[in-house]
Amino acid sequence: MSFFDYEHLRVIWWLLLGVLLTGFAVMDGFDLGVGMLLPFVGRSDAERRVVINTIGPVWEGNQVWLILGAGAIFAAWPLIYAIAFSGFYLAMFLILSALILRPVGFKYRSKLPSPTWRTTWDWLLFVGGFVPALVFGVAMGNALEGAPFKFDDTMRMSYEGGFFDLLNPYALTCGLVSVAMVVLHGGAYLALKTDGPVAARSRLIGSLAGMMLIILFALAGDWTANNPGYRIVGAFPHDAASNPLAKTVVLQTGAWLLNYRAMPATLGAPLLGFAGAALGAAALAVGRPILGFIGSTSAVIGVVATAGASMFPFILPSSLDPDSSLTVWDASSSKTTLLIMLVAAAIFVPIIIAYTSFLYHVMWGKVTTKTVDADHMSY
Repeated sequence: MSFFDYEHLRVIWWLLLGVLLTGFAVMDGFDLGVGMLLPFVGRSDAERRVVINTIGPVWEGNQVWLILGAGAIFAAWPLIYAIAFSGFYLAMFLILSALILRPVGFKYRSKLPSPTWRTTWDWLLFVGGFVPALVFGVAMGNALEGAPFKFDDTMRMSYEGGFFDLLNPYALTCGLVSVAMVVLHGGAYLALKTDGPVAARSRLIGSLAGMMLIILFALAGDWTANNPGYRIVGAFPHDAASNPLAKTVVLQTGAWLLNYRAMPATLGAPLLGFAGAALGAAALAVGRPILGFIGSTSAVIGVVATAGASMFPFILPSSLDPDSSLTVWDASSSKTTLLIMLVAAAIFVPIIIAYTSFLYHVMWGKVTTKTVDADHMSY
């Protein structure tokens, strides 16, 4: 059996999609968190300029991971792209609208000296961080519950849900997990990049967010364990052409726990989430920002990996017709497409990682009021 046969390529691209989405959560997560913390950790205009300038030079590069993730879904998992970006259209529009506030806010905040003008943009930057963090978590919660779509016998897709159907209690709990995770990550980053009162407030809020993350993550996990999940019954080919209707899926309470029983190593994902949140909260509380950032990064990786480990091989289940659920084995592009994309990823992802590492090496160091004024930073 070749390492690059269709079955293995599908698993490789499932893993790569997880890496890209985790990269987005880690890299863009802290600057979304910084945006949320801006009105609270900066009490004066000078302090808020310090906060903004910690992410001003890097936030655009961080969003490359979001573009890579969306592009990978489009090319490697076209059925996922079609359903998620059409069925969740209003949610995606809300995310993009909030993200647009970020570059506008960064550029326009400093154009006028008016306190009202600048405070207004500060709160819009808060919205630009809070809304994506919440909605991405809500989307993940809906993916775990299943989306209301189905395929007919000609493979035409229909979606029967609405925007407000996404805002159910379980999905909102997952959204709050995402918000707490991002606030912890942003607080840890600010504690690392600033000093004085801004760093002290960031450590306090970040530590509280870490404790909230532990509670919310445990609550979401308990809810998931006691809710119906999806399970494939019977055998079906893993290397056949993509056809979501070629399998039988049933709902079963606790089905999302089956992978942890079959592969105990996957328990490392939720354990990393809890341990990272605990380390981040404790380290920030005692003034150890480097350990705090390591902890918050580990928490992000653990939380995202937990969702993937729980759902495998499902990527987007269907609550309307479980047999239409999309899995690793029946929602991918062709073998040739996956192989060509793998070659492209092997070339360009290391380049992106190298460039990002170089950028953060150059920008390393604390941002203070003196450095902002001395360097005439425009944010």
